[in-house]
Amino acid sequence: TKQDYPGAPPKRALLPETLLAWKAKRMSSSLVSPSVATHLLVALFGMGSWVAINSLWVELPVVVKRLPEGWNLPAYLSVLIALGNVGPVSVTLTHHLAPGRLQERWLIHAIQLLAVGAAVFLALFWDWTTAVSGAEHSLAYLVLAFLLALVCCTSNVSFLPFMYQFPPLFVRTFFIGQGLSALLPCVLALGQGVGQLECLNGTHGNASQPHYLEENFSATTFFWLLVGLLAVSALAFLGLLLWRQEGGSSPGKSSSQESVASEESFPLQTDGAPASEGAAAESPGPEAPAKPPPASFWTRRNIYLLVLLGVCSALTNGVLPSVQSYSCLPYGGMAYHLSVVLSNIANPVACFVAMFLLCRSSLGLGLLSALGGVFGAYLMVLAALSPCPPLVGSPVGVALVVTSWILFMGLFSYLKVVIGSLLHEAGHAALVWCGTIIQVGSLVGALLMFPLTSVYHLFRSGMDCVDNCGG
Repeated sequence: TKQDYPGAPPKRALLPETLLAWKAKRMSSSLVSPSVATHLLVALFGMGSWVAINSLWVELPVVVKRLPEGWNLPAYLSVLIALGNVGPVSVTLTHHLAPGRLQERWLIHAIQLLAVGAAVFLALFWDWTTAVSGAEHSLAYLVLAFLLALVCCTSNVSFLPFMYQFPPLFVRTFFIGQGLSALLPCVLALGQGVGQLECLNGTHGNASQPHYLEENFSATTFFWLLVGLLAVSALAFLGLLLWRQEGGSSPGKSSSQESVASEESFPLQTDGAPASEGAAAESPGPEAPAKPPPASFWTRRNIYLLVLLGVCSALTNGVLPSVQSYSCLPYGGMAYHLSVVLSNIANPVACFVAMFLLCRSSLGLGLLSALGGVFGAYLMVLAALSPCPPLVGSPVGVALVVTSWILFMGLFSYLKVVIGSLLHEAGHAALVWCGTIIQVGSLVGALLMFPLTSVYHLFRSGMDCVDNCGG
């Protein structure tokens, strides 16, 4: 007997039990598999948001050996990232002055194309120097670093608003991808062997000399790997667009129907207005009552969420990363590497937890931020007391600093993805503000710490292979 479509059982074999089992299997394969694939594409898309700048930071110990700026390069990089905020400022102004004129799809295409192109040129010309005012400068590296900073900063106000077209669950997957943008460069740097050293000629007590070991592969290879990560992110975005065009709706929407229903049953607006267009569209019909006018976005709750998000971004992207080496290195290189890697693993893990456990209580979010602030304050105290913080040379000190970094990043990463999910329910403009506040908070944190670390030198680092706390 001819079958209606591939995989269907013969018509004469359609017993009730067989038919029900076949329908259940077909429904399961049509819902779960596309959803998993879409989550993967969203995560890879989000990974491309900040992977470039994170890669530049972790590769600094390698490139400073070749570039004439030396260890002044981090100061240059901080300034270039600050200048990169011209991108999100321009996008935000365009959204306000010419609503609907900026097509996010083409903006994201342009951002990704610029990122891949800049990374290719970085891999080819990162060590080229040019004479400027009689002194050698790594002009090629600095210009390309600025372009990558422009791309990363602009991604916060373009990638995240694009996710409004997807159910809220996918916003959390996007933040998992952003966590991978920090984790993957760290993994590559560890594989490269960045910062490994051995102490030689230790016959005079504290007179040992540090000998830095050669990396397993060059900075050029590292930057080509960065090109690959950016290309994968761009292809993932193309995959999302193609999936939407073929399916005729947001990918994964059917597979996340129950999740969307549960999310939208607790709208963010205080007067119970519909939280999203998708929720309102579920009950079309000529007899449906007229929708009430949407509530204003600027409610006290939304402002509270944005303030929390700004503080969270300032601490996790600006303040604490500036002093991570000061807080960890006194306890040894292993403590530093464990803190960097495990805290970056805590980021996507916390985002994954938020997919199943979402805290909607304002009080609960405040308590989580306060708890994260306690761990952040402890790490700041350790950095301020460097190079001789408490419990130096003790396994307890190592355990405390590593655990504090893991919990600090985990709590604030969870807070960030929860706030992003809640703001998703307030509409597209809310996600634009979400990305803007993330960027503003990160900028304020970086500008606050730059003079403290690079101008006034309030934090001191110890010398390698020397007992910095000896009597």
